Amino acid sequence: MICICHLINGLDVGGAERSLVNVVQNLDRSRFRNEVVTLLEPGVFGDHLRAAGIPLTSLGMKRGLPGVRGLAKLVGHLRRSRPTVLQSWLSHADLLGTAAHFFAPSSRLLWNVRCSDMATSPGSAHLLWITRLLARLSFRPDAVIANSPSGKLFHEKMGYRPRRWIELPNGVDTDQFRPRFDMKERLRASLGIQTRGPVIGMVARYHPMKDQATFLQASAKFSSDYPEARFVLCGKGCDGQNEDLRKLILNSGLGDRVILLGVRDDMETIYPVFDLVTLCSTFGEGFPNTLIEAMACGVPCVATDIGASGEIIEGVGVIVPPRDPAALSQAWKTLFAGPIEVRAAEARARVVERYRIERICQLYEAAYLDVIQPAAVRDVAASVGGRVQLRDTDSVAS
Repeated sequence: MICICHLINGLDVGGAERSLVNVVQNLDRSRFRNEVVTLLEPGVFGDHLRAAGIPLTSLGMKRGLPGVRGLAKLVGHLRRSRPTVLQSWLSHADLLGTAAHFFAPSSRLLWNVRCSDMATSPGSAHLLWITRLLARLSFRPDAVIANSPSGKLFHEKMGYRPRRWIELPNGVDTDQFRPRFDMKERLRASLGIQTRGPVIGMVARYHPMKDQATFLQASAKFSSDYPEARFVLCGKGCDGQNEDLRKLILNSGLGDRVILLGVRDDMETIYPVFDLVTLCSTFGEGFPNTLIEAMACGVPCVATDIGASGEIIEGVGVIVPPRDPAALSQAWKTLFAGPIEVRAAEARARVVERYRIERICQLYEAAYLDVIQPAAVRDVAASVGGRVQLRDTDSVAS
């Protein structure tokens, strides 16, 4: 049995956290035993893991730099559990995991890079410092996983020089996230959406990188041609308690045409409410889960060309420049002017072909086996049609 210890900051709602849960719940349990260790107290995804029978341990740390007490707890845990692989997710976990691995070196060490240029964005001095430190330590892990080419490229520019790079995209459960066209009206009614016009959604936490301001400006422009349209914001901070967001909505002149859902744990029934999903991030994205989740539900997407968004929706959605409300509004109009049902089917087919969680977990399994016994699994990666790129060696490409 191959034991994987996944180390992550916490388990609140987020892309990296959701990806970790997807992976550990779907790896082949006849060959892989997973456990999760969090630096902070577990968030909402902790319940998902417990329900799935995945062992979960918290180091009980506070936000900020990893401390000596947390490091000692992690070292003790690793010496007891002796995992085959220590897989860290996100920068703080990469740093603490690397320090712990020095004192408990029996396992293979992997990092997992989940974003692109987040560290150089305004207000990220702390993260930038950690990223620069990790660049100096990047020779330590056996491999670094990146979920997007843009994330890999950015970290190379920051000085990352690992022994190996492995590119693995995010995955989605295409049985859980599926079209529900026959339920659309009922689902809309359950959210208080009473309209025959288009419904456009944005699923993202309230944060400058997500740029809800541009979404609302585009919504105001779009409404001049589609007065019955409704616009939905879903995610942490997208609720009536957010005064800054309420001011943005008031200034947009949209009034009650904007619906705020806040955090939802039933996204498989939220995406099917939408006719379109938009992501208008300005920086930092790696591989946005919201795009593949929406597309799996048969919802076409419009996104800014940040991170892997262009790769995900190329040919089945529309890519626009960041911070351009006019271009965003026009992209929506273009999609509604065409056979949107065809785009919906194409979006679903794209995800089923490339990003279904079973396929992505096969790639993770191949990567883990490759790190443990490199010569034995070249054909495994090729057989599942994936791409495992290894620094200083040939790549296995689809």
